[in-house]
Amino acid sequence: MRQIPVDTSGATVMVAKAPQPKVRDRRTGEIATDAETGAKLMTVDVMFAANDEVEILSLTVPETGISGELAMGTPVALTGLIARPWENEFNGQKRHGIAFRAVAVTSLVAGASQPKAA
Repeated sequence: MRQIPVDTSGATVMVAKAPQPKVRDRRTGEIATDAETGAKLMTVDVMFAANDEVEILSLTVPETGISGELAMGTPVALTGLIARPWENEFNGQKRHGIAFRAVAVTSLVAGASQPKAA
């Protein structure tokens, strides 16, 4: 599947919603894991401001790539952000969108903790 790198160098990025486990199956509550590494996946909502526009992006990030204490409003840096277009059909209706994934979300607040070890 096509992956499009996202340039964050000219953007202001802040946490909009603290990291939460990404649920793979809502019926069972199963938490999603990375297919390659087995790391638990998290969802982090961020405010992404660039070119006089602001959007809330929901990012998928491995738990090992999240620095501690990412509270709402914390300025962050995004490492390895990619956009991946998707499309599916459910109950006869076609849906499409863009999924965002990052290698790491790092707090820019002085004294922030280091990313969690695997």
